[in-house]
Amino acid sequence: MDEFFEPKVNYNSVYNIFNCGINGCDVFIDDEDYDHFLSKYSKYIEPIADTYALSLLGNHFHLVIRIKKESEISTLEELGLLEERTTLRTPGKKPDPSRQFSHLFNFHAQYFNHKYKRHGNLFERPFKRKLIDNRAYFKRCLIYVHQNPVKHGFVECLSDYRYTSYNTILSDKVTHLKRDRVLTFFGDRSDFELSHSKIVSLVETFE
Repeated sequence: MDEFFEPKVNYNSVYNIFNCGINGCDVFIDDEDYDHFLSKYSKYIEPIADTYALSLLGNHFHLVIRIKKESEISTLEELGLLEERTTLRTPGKKPDPSRQFSHLFNFHAQYFNHKYKRHGNLFERPFKRKLIDNRAYFKRCLIYVHQNPVKHGFVECLSDYRYTSYNTILSDKVTHLKRDRVLTFFGDRSDFELSHSKIVSLVETFE
């Protein structure tokens, strides 16, 4: 049975996505857990979504993503996600975006349960998602997601936290994040940093 009863997400739509451990339990404890989640995120979510911001924090995570147009998404066979026995039957089948999230959470739950000798569901279900339909809200979501480590007391300075996209946006290193698109909403890196120094709230969305 699925770990996760996934809500529907639509093609070519931008979302603020959030989920947490069931009853507030941790879903990340050490660096290996964060890296495992990001590895599965790369496998299952990056093929169907553009990522603008992310933040992983102990018992929860936040994402700002755009589900790609169906025409932009490769087939399961091209992505190497189709079982060999079904390749001949459905060679042109494409991944369902909602199902990809289910795969992500199921595989992380299996890993986490095995490692920490626990049983049962790991994530709350269904995951929460809020459609982003204007530029102002998109910008607020980006800042809010990056500010989460400070808000929850993980660090005092945004740049000190490893598991957000904040430092990647400010760097020149190769990334799958849509860095240039993000920076267009702030003008340049200096404005990006300045905007993040002002506290942003999305109370009406999740918490």
